[in-house]
Amino acid sequence: MKRSRFSEEQIIGILKEHQAGATAADLCRKHGVSDATFYKWRSKYGGMEVSDAKKLKALEAENAKLKKLLAEQMMDVSTLKEMLGKNF
Repeated sequence: MKRSRFSEEQIIGILKEHQAGATAADLCRKHGVSDATFYKWRSKYGGMEVSDAKKLKALEAENAKLKKLLAEQMMDVSTLKEMLGKNF
């Protein structure tokens, strides 16, 4: 996955500027991002504090790790079933 130029803290800061009254177009021009990126950030991080964003990132990392473990276990089970099927 592509790494963002902006950290969660910076994104939330930009969104707080918008809540304070700055227009989306001005903020996009100032920070060099597209309108689509700004609205994607707003849908993901809107109303969050920095601590909430850090928790979200930690949960996403944990979820990815668990998905990987599940896939590995499913492969192991599949391999064992295949081996048992050949022996009997």
